[in-house]
Amino acid sequence: MAKLKLKTKRAAAKRFKLTGTGKLVRNKANKSHILTKKTTKRKRTLRKDTVVDHTNEKVMKKILPYL
Repeated sequence: MAKLKLKTKRAAAKRFKLTGTGKLVRNKANKSHILTKKTTKRKRTLRKDTVVDHTNEKVMKKILPYL
């Protein structure tokens, strides 16, 4: 009997990318609105991508089987 295909969670697929070494990369939160009270330095650091924590990695790989 053939193995079933797994569905990718599309919401997660739009938010995460895979690096060359196999780590998941995500964008940082708190950069969409209420930016006037945040410092320039804080807003600048929020622009950068960050690696997903290893505690969440197992769940994310399950949600994104073909990424």
